[in-house]
Amino acid sequence: MDNRFATAFVIACVLSLISTIYMAASIGTDFWYEYRSPVQENSSDLNKSIWTDFATDEADEKTYNDALFRFNGTMGLWRRCITIPQNTHWYSPPERTESFDVVTKCMSFTLNEQFMEKFVDPGNHNSGIDLLRTYLWRCQFLLPFVSLGLMCFGAVIGLCACICRSLYPTIATGILHLLAGLCTLGSVSCYVAGIELLHQKLELPENVSGEFGWSFCLACVSAPLQFMASALFIWAAHTNRKEYTLMKAYRVA
Repeated sequence: MDNRFATAFVIACVLSLISTIYMAASIGTDFWYEYRSPVQENSSDLNKSIWTDFATDEADEKTYNDALFRFNGTMGLWRRCITIPQNTHWYSPPERTESFDVVTKCMSFTLNEQFMEKFVDPGNHNSGIDLLRTYLWRCQFLLPFVSLGLMCFGAVIGLCACICRSLYPTIATGILHLLAGLCTLGSVSCYVAGIELLHQKLELPENVSGEFGWSFCLACVSAPLQFMASALFIWAAHTNRKEYTLMKAYRVA
């Protein structure tokens, strides 16, 4: 094996490993989107009601999003979290201290919630099904797992190529990484579109802002790494095969 192709193969493997780690971390963490809101220090009846509704398995889309807006919520592909005071009072503290204890409460999305229909008016089951938001949500949930699976399958093929001491099978690895990159890019695009459509339905309250979190950024970085690894795998395998064919033809001649 030519040193050029071996080097390209090693670099592609490193890029593939990094992208796999980034993708796995992105799927497993809860910071795809983060809300910033004024801290609610008291436990009024309204706040208690919101906390209780957020923690139930029957919370609809509007219910848990209202809690995310008000209590510095974060959301991932699997879980939603809010930050609330640890020691609550029925009254507002007379003085605002520099810091106070807070606790993060998280609820996991069930499989039923992941595939549940989204409504035109969030929380209103009589408003009709919003097919666009429904399928965007399902795609943003499924595509990262498809991407991760394709990369793992590509890694198995790459391992077989090393055992066989041949670069040609890595063409399949490159194609799988290309498909994985498309899935990751599709997932990121679906998530952005879904968030934008949600905020058109549910406007953010005053003094509340939202931004994409570091889990989302990891997914964004993972996609180009997958494309670069794919290009190196395919180039190394194709060029090595071409040179081998020319050399074989020369020897026969």
